Amino acid sequence: MSAPALALVRVLGVAAAGGLVMAVALGAGTELGAALADAAGFDGGLPARLVPAVLVSALAVPPVRWAARRAGRRAAWLGLGGDGAAWARSFLVGVAVTGAAAALVLGAGTAAGMLSWSRPEPAVLVGFLASNALVAMLLEALPEELTLRGHAWATLRGRLGGRAAALGTVAIFLLVPGASTVVGALTARLVGRDPDPVGLAPGGQRPVDYLVLLTFFGLALVAARTAGTPAPLWTAIGTHLTFLTVNRIALEGEDRRAGWFAVEESPDAVLLVPAYLLVATAVFAALRRRHTRRRRGVARLTAG
Repeated sequence: MSAPALALVRVLGVAAAGGLVMAVALGAGTELGAALADAAGFDGGLPARLVPAVLVSALAVPPVRWAARRAGRRAAWLGLGGDGAAWARSFLVGVAVTGAAAALVLGAGTAAGMLSWSRPEPAVLVGFLASNALVAMLLEALPEELTLRGHAWATLRGRLGGRAAALGTVAIFLLVPGASTVVGALTARLVGRDPDPVGLAPGGQRPVDYLVLLTFFGLALVAARTAGTPAPLWTAIGTHLTFLTVNRIALEGEDRRAGWFAVEESPDAVLLVPAYLLVATAVFAALRRRHTRRRRGVARLTAG
């Protein structure tokens, strides 16, 4: 094998390692956390959900940060540049763009009779928003973005360019859930728990539907990561967290006792989710183009 081919294989392997870290963290952390929560006597509720979430982040975040430091990479390489104010601004861009896109599309779907909504229970909804944000941040948004749109995307971007890096990151993203079910099943057996089924999609979801939606979601997250904000990984984290929150209220709110939920009045209502992801992706792409024009304008002024 030629030297360029070997270098490419190495880059692909390093990028895929980010997905492997996430799959191991998600599968092992979820099962170990559930076992620890049971041993501690947590009978459901926030503590029982928080223990696995903390473990997933504890297993996923340190290896990625260590690998970046070992390679001499700064935090900006992962998309974590800037100070706390930059992180907050970037996070809010992700929240605002995704939330506005969801409100626009789901609102249009409601006006068209595709959705109807329950009567909101404000106190219950606020409690759900707080607990869901904490668990979703630690279980999914932070570790997945750091391992995938942080480590994997940056690794591929440095070698293959933007488009190939985007597609490669999405491909790794699609493999993580299935791989995590394998790790989770093995971990469950080790700790004496009944393993969940192994498959391409977790929780018995239809694999094709799940992977199609995950593709739209992955592209939106890459668009958020490249939107040109001061700390772009936090834009992806804000997008990720908002997506999970919107869907868990609108689609799963009744089962999750969120205090507000939507009822699908048409089979086509399921298309509203990829539709609002496409809107968010388009907005992030527009932000990236504006950021690129500004940088070029500044470069011309500096050169002049």
